[in-house]
Amino acid sequence: MSGVSSRLPVFPWDKLEPYKKTALAHPDGIVDLSVGTPVDPVPALIQEALVAAADSPGYPTVWGTPALRDALTGWCERRLGAVGFAHGNVLPVVGSKELVAWLPTQLGLGAGDKVAYPRLAYPTYEVGARLCGAEPVVYDDPTELDPAGLKLLWLNSPSNPTGKVLPKEELVRIVAWAREHGVLVLSDECYLELGWEADPVSVLHPDVCGGSYEGIVAVHSLSKRSNLAGYRAAFIAGDAAVLGELLQIRKHGGMMTAAPVQAATVAALGDDAHVAEQRERYAARREVLKAALEAHGFRIEHSEASLYLWATRDEPCWDTVAYLAEKGVLVAPGDFYGEAGARFVRVAFTATDERVAAAVKRLA
Repeated sequence: MSGVSSRLPVFPWDKLEPYKKTALAHPDGIVDLSVGTPVDPVPALIQEALVAAADSPGYPTVWGTPALRDALTGWCERRLGAVGFAHGNVLPVVGSKELVAWLPTQLGLGAGDKVAYPRLAYPTYEVGARLCGAEPVVYDDPTELDPAGLKLLWLNSPSNPTGKVLPKEELVRIVAWAREHGVLVLSDECYLELGWEADPVSVLHPDVCGGSYEGIVAVHSLSKRSNLAGYRAAFIAGDAAVLGELLQIRKHGGMMTAAPVQAATVAALGDDAHVAEQRERYAARREVLKAALEAHGFRIEHSEASLYLWATRDEPCWDTVAYLAEKGVLVAPGDFYGEAGARFVRVAFTATDERVAAAVKRLA
């Protein structure tokens, strides 16, 4: 046994357990703002599509049904501004975390290769590099990286944890640099439909990619926009050559999205009304939590998009975690996302209205 797990960092959420116990002891119960997991109901039309497809005795295909591929290409054109999308430009995946963790391995990366991601980032980018034996590299500006041996460049806009959005001009510059050096760009855009003070742009937009998808792939998820975290419904879109290679590998690996989930995805991507409704819920929660934190002496940085407030009291993040846990409010320490987050906490506004109101009251 090679002990692959020894290559990986400590699973960060385990370190939060003692603080969770403290928060749970609050007389009015815990307000858990540590994880960005949806709490609102799955929209009825999506549930109905799932149930209608429940009689699915046969194996689904890795590439998905033609109806699913139509839904994916249509959504990319309608929502992201992609032009001339074909079925070869899309591929369903079993939730975006699986894709992020296993992509470097599926691309054949290994020792001697580098995988780069933002200095403050979702921990699974690093995990993906370590699983295949590649070297993880962090950046502030990716165009300042040494391109030698760099095979995969992760972008994340809107960012988890900070909510920062990369402007269109910045994306243009980065994509041009990556293409010049033969570096594959993977743009994690799972929060794209949750812009508050900025309008996030996809790398698939012609203003960014120049109408060619060569060397670029975008990652999208239905977890946040449609409350489908429990369905594991996500997809990638972009360079047909890269997706074609991944399709062959994933066929061998049996990485199939369940047939009822495929049907539910078609329904979800065909309806914008539930997305607008969910956005309104999140906007209201964000507004009251942001005001309460600021009135309590916190400073909010970035946070112009996503489901999080990136907050600081200018003290070590674990001190802030402990302070809020005493008030029965659990948040994520910023150092989960890199050392640069050591004085910040990430506050999710994915709790119910009742729990958000409880947090606001405790901060008053």
